[in-house]
Amino acid sequence: MTTPFPKQLDQVSVQLKANIYFDGKVVSHTLLEKDGSKKTIGLIYPGVYSFNTGAPECMMITAGTCKIKLKGENKWESYAADQAIEVPGNSSFEISVENGIAEYLCLFR
Repeated sequence: MTTPFPKQLDQVSVQLKANIYFDGKVVSHTLLEKDGSKKTIGLIYPGVYSFNTGAPECMMITAGTCKIKLKGENKWESYAADQAIEVPGNSSFEISVENGIAEYLCLFR
């Protein structure tokens, strides 16, 4: 899915403690909007990683490339900058970065 992506987020609070996964190969920071909604921005280094979801989320790739496979799917889908994927809540997905670093913005629904 292609969607207009923000190039900047204004008037958010940033939690300084990083969310560090897989020995530092996936790192994000939590952003809180004035209305209490939560987002994360982060970096994914080369590798294959599995994540569980609580709430539904929209993962927007802001730079780089990756492949994502949702729980129950057999096929990996490729994503690049300015593309997004909707991930169901109470589910899981795998993400693979083969080269470089993938950057993302995750919106929690």
